[in-house]
Amino acid sequence: MKHDSLRQSLARTRVLVAGDVMLDRYWFGDVERISPEAPVPVALVRRTEERAGGAANVARNIAAIGGRATLLSVVGADEPGAALERLVVEHGVAASLFRDASITTTVKVRVVARQQQLIRLDFEYSPSHEVLAATLDAYLAALAEHDVVILSDYGKGGLTHVTTMIEAARAAGKPVLIDPKGDDYSRYRGATLLTPNRSELRQVTGKWRDDADLEARAQALRADLALDALLVTRSEEGMSLYEAGGAHHVPTVAREVYDVSGAGDTVIATLAAMLGAGLPLAQAMEWSNRAAGIVVGKLGTAVATAEELFDA
Repeated sequence: MKHDSLRQSLARTRVLVAGDVMLDRYWFGDVERISPEAPVPVALVRRTEERAGGAANVARNIAAIGGRATLLSVVGADEPGAALERLVVEHGVAASLFRDASITTTVKVRVVARQQQLIRLDFEYSPSHEVLAATLDAYLAALAEHDVVILSDYGKGGLTHVTTMIEAARAAGKPVLIDPKGDDYSRYRGATLLTPNRSELRQVTGKWRDDADLEARAQALRADLALDALLVTRSEEGMSLYEAGGAHHVPTVAREVYDVSGAGDTVIATLAAMLGAGLPLAQAMEWSNRAAGIVVGKLGTAVATAEELFDA
């Protein structure tokens, strides 16, 4: 598919993103002394920045390359939740964020000095059952209006009903792509595709001896979970796509790795958008690999723009 035609198809592609969202806050400063109170560096904060993280970053990646993204998730009834909604709307995402007054929005604060992260502070709580039930109802109602579904699991409780969500998406004829979490993938049974990274897959399959052993373990997992495919991101070794018909590998295209934060979000976002635009999985993976190569050259949870992606 030629680039102009592909961009037109992307503009019509509707992706529903559900899962755990978070607000990424960056505090940039200088370190020139050690604290007299404890042997730790003192960071004098000069500048702050906020970015949408988790499933929200997946959604903004879709919008950045020209797709249409709807974000469905739960936040607290608080200032970070309002800031997160404002950010995703500014990025062109249709936000459907349910407020849960019993929790605070997940926030990750990173203190950065001289291009190095000094510390990360996490604030997180699991959503209530009542709000999750309302979110599930909204998800079921939204399926018909979308072409592809992404379930972004960060282990924060937003995908408590993931089994029902997968079954509903498949029954509606929608491909469902999942960024998995943890060491038990049985809850993702029946999904179209999972996108674990190398270390995440190792938690589930155990260590492999070589590429042949990796392929055997990946294919066994794919068959056991009744997946159409398994896409493994392998850092400097590129990506590997395992389907019933065999494996397809692409080498990394990253010229300079600056920060891998959010690269997995970019991979699954680009993959879903390209599938929705009509590309086969192998071609969609190549575009995802290209997009990931762009974002790892940027600081923090960044995105690849349509211009960067198509001009690369």
